[in-house]
Amino acid sequence: MSTKPTTTDLEWTELDQRAVDTARVLAADAVQKVGNGHPGTAMSLAPAAYTLFQKVMRHDPADTDWVGRDRFVLSAGHSSLTLYTQLYLAGFGLELGDLESFRTWGSRTPGHPEYGHTPGVETTTGPLGQGVANAVGMAMAARYERGLFDPDAPQGESPFDHFIYAIAGDGCLQEGISAEASSMAGHQKLGNLVLLWDDNHISIEGDTETAVSEDTVKRYEAYGWHVQRIAPKPDGDLDPHAIYNAIEAAKKVTDKPSFIAMRSIIAWPAPNAQNTEAAHGSALGDDEVAATKRVLGFDPEKSFDVAPEVLAHTRQALDRGAQAKAEWEKGYAAWRTANPERAAEYDRIAATELPAGWEEKLPVFEAGTGVATRAASGKVLQALGAVIPELWGGSADLAGSNNTTIDKTSSFLPADNPLPEANPYGRTIHFGIREHSMAAEMNGIALHGNTRIYGGTFLVFSDYMRNSVRLSALMHLPVTYVWTHDSIGLGEDGPTHQPVEHLASLRAIPGLNVVRPADANETAIAWREILKRYTKVFGKGAPHGLALTRQGVPTYEANEDAAKGGYVLFEAEGGTPEVILIATGSEVHVAVEARERLQADGVPTRVVSMPCVEWFDEQDQGYRDSVLPPSVKARVSVEAGIGLTWHRFVGDAGRIVSLEHFGASADGKVLFREFGFTAENVADAARESIAAAQR
Repeated sequence: MSTKPTTTDLEWTELDQRAVDTARVLAADAVQKVGNGHPGTAMSLAPAAYTLFQKVMRHDPADTDWVGRDRFVLSAGHSSLTLYTQLYLAGFGLELGDLESFRTWGSRTPGHPEYGHTPGVETTTGPLGQGVANAVGMAMAARYERGLFDPDAPQGESPFDHFIYAIAGDGCLQEGISAEASSMAGHQKLGNLVLLWDDNHISIEGDTETAVSEDTVKRYEAYGWHVQRIAPKPDGDLDPHAIYNAIEAAKKVTDKPSFIAMRSIIAWPAPNAQNTEAAHGSALGDDEVAATKRVLGFDPEKSFDVAPEVLAHTRQALDRGAQAKAEWEKGYAAWRTANPERAAEYDRIAATELPAGWEEKLPVFEAGTGVATRAASGKVLQALGAVIPELWGGSADLAGSNNTTIDKTSSFLPADNPLPEANPYGRTIHFGIREHSMAAEMNGIALHGNTRIYGGTFLVFSDYMRNSVRLSALMHLPVTYVWTHDSIGLGEDGPTHQPVEHLASLRAIPGLNVVRPADANETAIAWREILKRYTKVFGKGAPHGLALTRQGVPTYEANEDAAKGGYVLFEAEGGTPEVILIATGSEVHVAVEARERLQADGVPTRVVSMPCVEWFDEQDQGYRDSVLPPSVKARVSVEAGIGLTWHRFVGDAGRIVSLEHFGASADGKVLFREFGFTAENVADAARESIAAAQR
């Protein structure tokens, strides 16, 4: 472990130092103006952030989508001014007015960085630790991308080689998600990842001695990371030379991710606020801001004061970025010339287009057979894997149950892994029993671009993933969650493994599409629709959660209207329907059997399969009314979970066959019978609804 700086080639002028100090006073001013925020960390981290953005990273502030750029993730998202000040100084599009409007309505500088809202922000970070896992996912995606387009190039010589840099705080590394992700990164030997830890010993409750006593550096060493600790300057400030040296040393270690511990003093150099918990999440106060400006040689009477020569100096990042991109484009052009087929593939994937004829590879399942939808999903993945090379993914150690192995002969693992299928560019990811970081890593993979990612576990464990899933939706990311064992139908594992509230809870997340197909053919159509929705032509991306059965369910004839989220599976016989049965997933066949009973009694009954409420809501009113005619008031919903989703669909006269309590340990068929998911009970509910509608 390195502890001392070595000779450096870093050029550091008085203007560089003035720019760092300018970032500090801007952070203090921005928080002081709005009256709330987190000034202390932005002040102390300014040398590290400036070194990254001005001296280290390959990026072009004028082109934030440049595929060859390095990525930066601020995992400590509460210190958003750490990022915003550098985006302003380097010329990413933010201007002084954006810093002055920090945390206010309509500003481009919200309290935590938001992807797609502010130019140069690579991911939305707020919940601590998410950014660490996002960065790990980006590093994984960078390796897979290289494998798609330039696998044989020597290390560091491909146009697809780049680094992922992240800054994390004490809080990030206390969250369990960062431990999961860091373990994964060490196992995967992600040499393209550099994580800088702001070791300031302060959290909201005070000194971190209140909660933490382990040696964090040794922990990362145990994860298999290359670790370094750098000391501050004698006055307590971060040393940009030491930071630069450590990063350069980290970049040379290509078989391990790198961890750099930076001992800092929060709110440095505020005379009274430094090294206090108050500086973490509160404005410093007018007097302390003025005192800090005096220490740094700024006029205490001026706010948001940026010297023209400082801005001219830092905006040279635009020129350096243009030069770096032009140099990169030479190598990129040479690669295209030498690899025309891969270049054509790159163009297709970068445009989010799918290969010609891919839909023809989708399996069609014979009606009348019994197939678990998880098994059908597995067959779809294996069929599409052969023709969509950018599609990859895996499971949180449940691949055999989730049916998520896209290629049994190719595992995404470093070359020296003992498994025979290990391949640094492999198709199947083994996320390990790390559901939460898996979801956040998938977000990072999607954010990186040029691949299509999925990941699986049991539906009940979506609880472990929820925060990351919510961020998938917030960022409109095209990730696919494969959640199997979706109901009490999984049986003897009992209530700890039987999701009850999960479908309704996940549907409550704005922007997440929950898809619960009724059978094998609906599953294939669902996968097709999900993949088609990933294209740029469709618009913004969206995450999807596939809820799939463990048990076999009857297969019906394929109906293309399944892609509309809800459709008429079986029409009423003998006239206008008197009642509509609405069902999802493994309960659809129960509704079909109930229809047979009702039809036998002369009750015209329509069955609507609704695999995706969100897709159905997207359809025009005419289509929705054709499936659920307003004139038919008698309706019954059938789903083996709590009934929150269905009140708006069944109306006042409707009945909901649901599960408003936890399950039990018994055979799945027994549980469905005991808890009322039978054709007889659904038919009785239909008769009650018809009677209520006639009152």
